[in-house]
Amino acid sequence: MTDAQRFRELFYQALRIRLVEERIIALYPSDVIQSPVHLSIGQEAVAVGACQELEKTDLIFCTYRSHAFYLAKGGNLKEMFAELYGKVTGCARGKAGSMHLTAPEVGLMGSSAVVASTIPHAVGAALAAKHLGKDQVVMAVFGDGATEEGVYHESLNFAVLHRLPVLFLCENNGLAVHSSQSARQRYAILEHARSYGLSAQHIADGYDLENVADTISGLVRRVRQIREPVFVEIRTYRYKEHVGPGEDFHCGYRQREEWWSWKQRDPLEQHPDLRDMMQPSIIKEIDEAVEFARASPFPPEEELLRDVV
Repeated sequence: MTDAQRFRELFYQALRIRLVEERIIALYPSDVIQSPVHLSIGQEAVAVGACQELEKTDLIFCTYRSHAFYLAKGGNLKEMFAELYGKVTGCARGKAGSMHLTAPEVGLMGSSAVVASTIPHAVGAALAAKHLGKDQVVMAVFGDGATEEGVYHESLNFAVLHRLPVLFLCENNGLAVHSSQSARQRYAILEHARSYGLSAQHIADGYDLENVADTISGLVRRVRQIREPVFVEIRTYRYKEHVGPGEDFHCGYRQREEWWSWKQRDPLEQHPDLRDMMQPSIIKEIDEAVEFARASPFPPEEELLRDVV
């Protein structure tokens, strides 16, 4: 594959994620979507790059802002929309909604609305992979706010102590709801991770599809080879409000100038011709997924206790 072909493939995957979320924005006022949504618009390059080197058998545990990772890892789009609609054909049979997407058949093991709660799950899965002798990489995805939780620190320490095949990926958009990172943290995330003995890298240009993909792919290969944990912090930016489909500049905690600065470097914004060429086929796929969700039934009463043990 040439460099140009690779860029187009990465661009297509990122554009697909953005167009899916733009459709969610369009649908949200109608109340057909039965759960809150945390959108990844602006952050697509992270998920796309993170999944390039992963095998279907490799595992990802991520946050409530998980649409992008679900799609990048290979989750079924029809089942995703059905889940958002609360339908029984959804990836969690309509019970989980946007914040708890899962697709274990492709290695997306789950997402959670509780900050940092999936990090120890990833470490546990990596411990199991080590003891079972599996050639498996486990990725723990979390935001900068999760680094303030106690379980985050415990997980890093445990993973290093037991030499586990886990890649810690900090998706740093600089915000925890409306609180800036500088108002919350007196430590540097990367240096703090290194204090545990982790090999840690920083990606400043989280909009750069190729650089993000190259860097994380290299780290995935490293974990697969040495069977030890690594850490990567990626600077990124979300365009929309913390939860919901709207903008939030009226809240005063960030300025349009920084939003505009990021968009000026965003490849999905800077290549309109490529977007226009790829968009029709993606829109057709989204239309079919939305119709599938619309036509699917809601869970019947007997679903209430299904899978409850």
